[in-house]
Amino acid sequence: MAKVYATPGVYIEEKSAFPNSAVAVATAVPAFIGYTETAKAGKRDLSGVPTRISSYGEYLNLFGGMPKTTFNVVPSADNPTDYTLEVAAGNYYLPVCMRLFFANGGSDCYIVSVGQYGKDEPDALDKGKLEEGIDKLKKEPEPTMLVLPDVMLLSDEEYKAVQAKMLIHCGSEMRNRFAILDVYEGYKGLGPENDPNPINRFRDDIGQNFLQWGAAYYPWIESSAIQANEIGLGNFADTEALKTILKSEVTASQEEGLINEKRATEINEAIDGIGADPAEGVTPEAAATNTHQTLLAVSPLYKDILTNIRAKINLLPPSAAMAGIYSMVDNNVGVFQSPANVSLGSVNKPSVNITSDDQEDLNLPLNGKAVNAIRTFPGKGVLVWGARTLDGNSADWRYISVRRTMIMLEQSIKIAAEAYVFAPNVSSTWTNLKALITNFLTNAWQQGALAGSTPAEAFSVDVGLGSTMTPQDILDGYMKITVKVAITRPAEFIVITFQQQMQQS
Repeated sequence: MAKVYATPGVYIEEKSAFPNSAVAVATAVPAFIGYTETAKAGKRDLSGVPTRISSYGEYLNLFGGMPKTTFNVVPSADNPTDYTLEVAAGNYYLPVCMRLFFANGGSDCYIVSVGQYGKDEPDALDKGKLEEGIDKLKKEPEPTMLVLPDVMLLSDEEYKAVQAKMLIHCGSEMRNRFAILDVYEGYKGLGPENDPNPINRFRDDIGQNFLQWGAAYYPWIESSAIQANEIGLGNFADTEALKTILKSEVTASQEEGLINEKRATEINEAIDGIGADPAEGVTPEAAATNTHQTLLAVSPLYKDILTNIRAKINLLPPSAAMAGIYSMVDNNVGVFQSPANVSLGSVNKPSVNITSDDQEDLNLPLNGKAVNAIRTFPGKGVLVWGARTLDGNSADWRYISVRRTMIMLEQSIKIAAEAYVFAPNVSSTWTNLKALITNFLTNAWQQGALAGSTPAEAFSVDVGLGSTMTPQDILDGYMKITVKVAITRPAEFIVITFQQQMQQS
């Protein structure tokens, strides 16, 4: 209603010349769920509380450091100097995977701590707690990815249920985020010795529901997240068994004439220092460090055992590293760019060497459940070599970038349109909303998210009586808008044809 002026004078009225604009929502915000060392901000308990962080230092301050994963050294029955390593306690993936996330370009993310190692029962990974962690994210609108590396430590039956819940959460409950999944026992190869192989088992376990809302990667990666100086005597659950196998090596070396009796005595004295009471004035930590350094210098077997322990701890599912890749690509280019043909940081090699023939079944299976490959290429390093969702047979949602771009467009327009809830359902409102959405999509087209040589080829926005609404819709309070977009798709297969031409002179 126009204002009525009663006093003579000059009055100024300002009118908005432009419609409200939509702002693109953030796309590079993964949520990690798992076990941490602690979960406190000062005196405030963060257990089960989705907490936003932006750096690895912030993670350490709020959620603590690495677990002390301990191993049992089991001597071989045939040869006392041969051994196998068995995990005894403290095996958790999330803390190590956070290093991979930040090493691969990750920045802002959410952490949901569902338990603390060292306080809860050792290795008491609880499927129910991980599922509760997923439910805690229902009230958080910002996360756009869901990552649960600790799921790989559950049993075969339990991991299936949690990954199915991840897809339900993304595709049915929230519809604004994307699940990055791991292949159970993805460190195993595809040969006949592993029957069923991890890929076939994963496809059987994942089911058929909400496949467009997730992607999986194979194989696991051999990382360098944990350094050699972080492995020592504290990683042995039974030091007596360690001393026994190290002394067996000394005896064998002496019998083969590789060392003399004096040298053998010196090495055995160093071995006896494992777990011994420290000298007066020496702290237990300093004594353990001295013994560790001495054994590294005199015992090749001890050094070999530590190398294998480090390799086992660094064998990790790739989902956290991929979350970092997604974030890096989103921040540097845009969500419309496929997170593929990108090198992985802090990764030595994939645990399984995949050939092009192997990848044919990964990328184009008959059931459509595509699994993206991580491969090594000479001169290029370790690359992500796949850009498909699990719904590989869908022409609409085959590609990760298409699904995630559509999520960004939908959520951005939804949030902008909320300003018009309860506005009059008349042509002026329709015009404003159409202009708002058109401006936003024009910007998206200019950035490269939409395909077409002109905006008209890239998108269309329709709203109005007789176009998208009937008189009954208006009576019922419905304003219906139809938006069509041509999202850019990756050039997954580049075919270059060569043929000879006749000599011209």
